Amino acid sequence: MKRTVILSILFLNLFFSFSQTANKLTTDKNGNELLLGEISKSDLTKNTFNTWFSKNYDDYLVNKGVVKQIKDSLNAYEIKAFLGTWCGDSKFEVPRFYKVLEAAKFPEKQLQVIGVDRTKEAYKQSPNGEEKGLNIHRVPTFIFYKNGKEINRIVEHPKETFERDMLAIVTKNKYTSNYVAANYMHHLLNSKTLDSLKLEEPVLVSRLAEFVKGSRELNTFGYALLRSNQTEKALYVFDLNTKIFPYKHNVYASLGEAYFETKNYTEALKNYYKVLSLKPNEENAREMVEKIKIEME
Repeated sequence: MKRTVILSILFLNLFFSFSQTANKLTTDKNGNELLLGEISKSDLTKNTFNTWFSKNYDDYLVNKGVVKQIKDSLNAYEIKAFLGTWCGDSKFEVPRFYKVLEAAKFPEKQLQVIGVDRTKEAYKQSPNGEEKGLNIHRVPTFIFYKNGKEINRIVEHPKETFERDMLAIVTKNKYTSNYVAANYMHHLLNSKTLDSLKLEEPVLVSRLAEFVKGSRELNTFGYALLRSNQTEKALYVFDLNTKIFPYKHNVYASLGEAYFETKNYTEALKNYYKVLSLKPNEENAREMVEKIKIEME
């Protein structure tokens, strides 16, 4: 009996290990290869990924002078990197990031790289949920930790170069990552209630309008919330975005989609009509209006 139990456990461990490996490499609906979950550099130099990884890695000239300045300090950090092997920015930036880390002789054991999905059901998510609670709304995202605490992050692309951005981070110079508005909203949503935020809305709209990078910034952040089942927060962000960009049709489409998915068809219809008032020939909005009418019958 004891032997049977041990063999069963070994079999399950082997099966789980095989499943984890098999699930790393998959394909999207168009047959394009994807890497999901925790991955390594060797994974990125195989199959179709090597086409873009090797080119962008080889083409990048590392600033050795700046690397020399960050080398010792950087080794006190741990880094989590989230990327999409389907994402143009990830394909361009991640190979460069690897090359800088290798020039700095950054310990491989202190780097964790995670591939996330692009599907509607698992938007910016990995199979094992490593992104949960980390505000991964853009990829690639590189998070720098020291003594278990997040110190800073580089989002989507460096503001100058990886070498100079890292220098600013590890030498405690002032460094603010891209997409300040989304990062600020993440902080507010985790430190205040939605009711209190709604009371502060006029001031918040004015404040966000000063530094938000277009209507897509909070839209993308909202979708990350929606796909991770933080529905009320997503609705709030989408609605807030319509107040910041009242003449952009796409913000109303996103709010309409969120209401549709929560089966609030009245609000969904109202927002898709708003889309059509701003862009009368918007085909998706026309289709959604008809779809909603059928649901409301």
